[in-house]
Parts: sequence; structure tokens; C-alpha cells
Amino acid sequence: MKAAAIILSGGKSSRMGTNKALLKINEKTNIERLAEELKGYFAEIILVTNHPDEYRFLGVKMVSDQFPGLGPIAGLHAGLRASNHEVNIVVACDMPFVSGVLAKKITAKVDGSDAVIPIIDGKKQPLFAAYHRRILPVVEESIEKGNLRMTQLLDDLHVLYLTPEDLPGYSRSILERSFFNMNYLDEYEKAKKWAEQGD
Repeated sequence: MKAAAIILSGGKSSRMGTNKALLKINEKTNIERLAEELKGYFAEIILVTNHPDEYRFLGVKMVSDQFPGLGPIAGLHAGLRASNHEVNIVVACDMPFVSGVLAKKITAKVDGSDAVIPIIDGKKQPLFAAYHRRILPVVEESIEKGNLRMTQLLDDLHVLYLTPEDLPGYSRSILERSFFNMNYLDEYEKAKKWAEQGD
């Protein structure tokens, strides 16, 4: 099954104080790590950003939000609009250890669902999850109504939730790392240490 990978790089990084996507881990920017990891598994890479000049070096397809400043749901909307594929994995730009193999497994489970959302440590993970392109009108309606939380959107979709038990072969520590995201400087330092120990 061919699918696209949509990387969301529209956040303000206010808690980090600098652009998370361009932070370096093992000599590569976080966004480079993500794009390179996903390129091996997905037919199309789409970067959603309102600052395309900062990312020209990646050489990937870029689109901007139709609804700027409204958070991840607007990025999801822009990515799905630009995608040439029915099934799409969506990944936030602040996740340095995303696994392409795991991403492919998540997309493979879409089948009749609108979305496949992992639940790790009891938390829904809508920013490393798969979405079918047919949800685009629902996303747009949600934005227009002012329902901007991803969890609100999920309430309007037919969602398949995945627990760690649904992902055999992935230990708790591997899943923790795959879904790890950096919001603060101490989390960035933690990511750098992990990477030094071997990705």
C-alpha cells in the first residue's frame, strides 16, 4: 500500500525558545532526521510549514497552512489537501526518534478506519498517527467551527486505537523513544544523550 508522510513544522516552539525542527542531534537537524527516516518507507514526503525558505535544503514538497496560526489541526488539513495518497502518516517535527518501520505498520492498519491513533502510556498520540484523506471535509468543518483540538476532531472520526499490545515486537522502551517529543531544553538534552548512545 502506497502512502504519504506528512511532517508538521508549524509550531511556534515557544517553550523551547528556538525552532525545534532545526535543532541538531548528531550533526543533523531534527527535520533532516525525520525526512530521511520516512523517505525509505513512503512514496511522498510533505512538509507543512509557513516558513518554506528555512527548509529548502530538504528538497521535499512543501505546503503552507490555509488556516495559519490554528495549530496542528490546520497542519493536518494542509497536508491532507496536498497529499496524492489516500492514506497518510502524520508526524510532528519535534519527534527525533520516529521509526519508519513503525510508521508503515500504523498506516497499514487504516483499512476501513478514518484514523489509526496509538495510545502510549495512556495518552492518545494524534501527532504520530495515520489518517485517511477522506476526512478532509470533517477537518475543515472542525476548523470552521473553532474546534481546534485534535482530540475533538477524533470524536468525529471512526478511529482505530492501537495500544502497545497491538504493536508486537516493540518494547516499552522502544515505543517510549519512538513517541518521544521535545518541548523543553531538558528534553532536547535527553534526546542528544539518547542519540549519542546509538539511535
